[in-house]
Amino acid sequence: MHPRQLPRRRSVLGAAAGLATAATTLPAPSARAAALPADAAAATEVLAEFRHAWDGYKRVAWGYDEVRPVSGTRHDFFAPGHTFGLSIVEALDTLWLMGLDAEVTLAADWIEQHLDPAQDTDVQLFEMVIRVIGGLLAGYLCTGRAGLLTRCRQLADRLLPAFTKSPTELPYRYVNLRTGAVSGEVSPLAELGTNLVEFGLLSRLTGDGRYWSCAKRACRAVVARRSSLDLLGTSLNVETGRWEDTASCAPNPPVDSFYEYLWVGAELFGDDELRGFYRLLTDAVLRYQADRPNGHLYFRQVDYASGETTGTEQSELGAFYAGLLAKGGDLATAREYYRSWSLTLGAYPVLPEVYDYQSGQLRTARNDLRPEYVNSSLDLWRLTGEAEFKQSAYRYFQGMRDHLRVPGGYTVAEDVSTSPMRLGDLTPGYLFAENFKYLYLLFAAAPRFDYRTGLLSTEGKLLRGAVRP
Repeated sequence: MHPRQLPRRRSVLGAAAGLATAATTLPAPSARAAALPADAAAATEVLAEFRHAWDGYKRVAWGYDEVRPVSGTRHDFFAPGHTFGLSIVEALDTLWLMGLDAEVTLAADWIEQHLDPAQDTDVQLFEMVIRVIGGLLAGYLCTGRAGLLTRCRQLADRLLPAFTKSPTELPYRYVNLRTGAVSGEVSPLAELGTNLVEFGLLSRLTGDGRYWSCAKRACRAVVARRSSLDLLGTSLNVETGRWEDTASCAPNPPVDSFYEYLWVGAELFGDDELRGFYRLLTDAVLRYQADRPNGHLYFRQVDYASGETTGTEQSELGAFYAGLLAKGGDLATAREYYRSWSLTLGAYPVLPEVYDYQSGQLRTARNDLRPEYVNSSLDLWRLTGEAEFKQSAYRYFQGMRDHLRVPGGYTVAEDVSTSPMRLGDLTPGYLFAENFKYLYLLFAAAPRFDYRTGLLSTEGKLLRGAVRP
């Protein structure tokens, strides 16, 4: 499959590969509740399940991007015949936080010796930045191994043409790592701006301001194109600078992490301009898109110029927004949105990809081992210390373990509404970066993580708050 056909980490609503039937109606929440063990016991369980998934990857797919644990085969994420050891890069800082130092050494050695940043293939800028650039940065911050930062910079230099060849300062979606050729003139919002954090940190660590400058100019170029309602559309043409899709679908993909990086960038770099952008755009989303049918908070899709409703779908990928709202100062609203997702988790063993909150119908009945709900669990628990968020996160963990665990690790589900659940055959690399990390940090009192200042990227990479032993 060509990289342009691969579903993104946060993919367009309803466009994921293997779309399930949309006729399933959301059932009433069940009364089941996970018995919450002591924190130390829960952390031990999480660590054991991470090891099970990691060992499954190592056994079959070491050095390759991802494992297919049911068939015992491998999967190239970015392009057929090209590997970046994606799962190794994704796992690096999680291994370190969990104190699995022998595995850290094994992973870092592979990266330094085998990761080729100059392969002759087109890669998606967004995925390469949040997964590989972010993973290398986090690995360097955790281990201090200079070779990881060197690899990171080599790769980032080969991504820069996506920015420098654009006539509008908005980056192209794809770049060939060897030739610098760019393509993909229409890009969704998240892909235009989810580079501020990684590129800004790389500039800070290397003293080379090019990375931050490109990312910041692209962000300004997007915000300058907001409507009179202060809403943003879905996708822009990077050559003309015009909107190709004028629906405001926050917090759903493919716009989600654009908003996230405004807040994270402001927090990491003390950037008041980004903080102002975040507040301006968030206020508009809350004003025009918040919807409370039956007393539960959801976010409708609207036309960015008129505010007229265009859809009522919710993607699990948007569940991160509860945590972001809380960190950004809207804690009451964050609780509301989190509890709406908790209702859905009560209705299914694991969360479906997309459902329509107005009709109650599933639009995509898959589960792609998404981490966004438990990401919000961690964020809200860190801010409040309340047991509700540990309780719901443990229920999420039990559902994942009971239904998505296979002898070769963990796999996606084709349809969460069937019994027994119909499974697929893929362990996404982000499972090693996110799901288990969030759960572990919730329960482990991890000594290598500063719970006061720790800051994670959209892909769960530890970019501030590593406490070296």
